[in-house]
Amino acid sequence: MLGVSRASLYYEPVEENQENVRLMQLIDRQYTRAPFYGSRRMTAWLRSHGYRVNRKRVARLMRIMGIEAVYAKPKLSQPGEGHKIYPYLLKGLKIERCNQVWCTDITYIPMAQGFVYLVAVMDWFSRYVLSWALSLTMEVEFCLEALGSALRQSRPEIFNSDQGSQFTSERFLGELERRQIAISMDGRGRCLDNIFIERLWRSLKYEEVYLKEYQLVPEAHRGIEKYFQFYNYERLHQSLNYQTPAAIYGA
Repeated sequence: MLGVSRASLYYEPVEENQENVRLMQLIDRQYTRAPFYGSRRMTAWLRSHGYRVNRKRVARLMRIMGIEAVYAKPKLSQPGEGHKIYPYLLKGLKIERCNQVWCTDITYIPMAQGFVYLVAVMDWFSRYVLSWALSLTMEVEFCLEALGSALRQSRPEIFNSDQGSQFTSERFLGELERRQIAISMDGRGRCLDNIFIERLWRSLKYEEVYLKEYQLVPEAHRGIEKYFQFYNYERLHQSLNYQTPAAIYGA
């Protein structure tokens, strides 16, 4: 059974002024199409579509959304205190069974008057979505909720994430370390290190989110819940020889 969040569902989504909401919706769509767009290129793209924006404003909105351009970057800064970084363990690794590798990520979900954040935990081999949670903020709690729900179902050998503060927090890493799960982290700005969950976000947004205009968080929750049920149990994947993730995972 897919693990889902029911926390904070009846609060209003995070709000910006209406112009910023529209800009963030546009940024999200363009970033989903072209994740290599940073704030400079995104600013130019918005201006080409008639929006009078400066780079500082676009960079602020992208930070709120939790996105950055995908490309290798020089190591200009060290993680903050308590933020231990682990190496990327999946390069060259042959992934050939369920629960060998799990991965996780956070994405921005646009709504009519604001936005919420979504985290999911996925089995890399089968593409099965083990759990997910929605949140009004980027605090670590909803990531811990999704992780806990997934771990109640099974346990991976390797857990892969990006270097976001939620996944490098002592609380999150502690849950993995206590279970002796090997920890893998993407390189900075390299979402292709976690390619399958990036494909999940693209599918979710084009096949569900962008077709709707969620008004309230419960509506977003119902739509995403229904989509993940479809994704796991009905959606045939070419890369899985036209089987469903649930059939491969044995769910």
